[in-house]
Parts: sequence; C-alpha cells; structure tokens
Amino acid sequence: MRGILGFIIMIQGVMGFIGQVFFDHAWGLLPHWFDLPSVAYAGLFAAGAALAVWGDVDNKRKAKQGKQTGAGAV
Repeated sequence: MRGILGFIIMIQGVMGFIGQVFFDHAWGLLPHWFDLPSVAYAGLFAAGAALAVWGDVDNKRKAKQGKQTGAGAV
C-alpha cells in the first residue's frame, strides 16, 4: 500500500513542479485545493519516492522472511 500511495504522491509532485516551473500553472489535483510553491512539489516528489522505496524494501524483506526455514527462521 505504501508503494502505491508513494507512486501517486510522486506523480502529483512531479506534475505540480513541471507545470509550475516550465508552464504557467501547476498540474494535477493538488492545485485545485492548495497553492503550493515549486519547492513543496519537489518535496512531495521526494516523499513519494521515499514511500515507494520503503514499500518495495518492506515487501522484499517479508518475502525473504517467508522463505526462511530452520533455526534462522523468525
């Protein structure tokens, strides 16, 4: 779930940043509710990327733990 949510946040952040920096207004859903500066959109992208990576690493860790058997299994 973190990965999907992170991906959506990344998209909103990059669309807002690109729209505001290179065009006349930000794109996406967030500009309909909030008036954010470009730095905030870049921060949203970074937060979304962190959530996506965290979700992927957690899924890989859970898959690895599920395969362990014997004395080292948790």
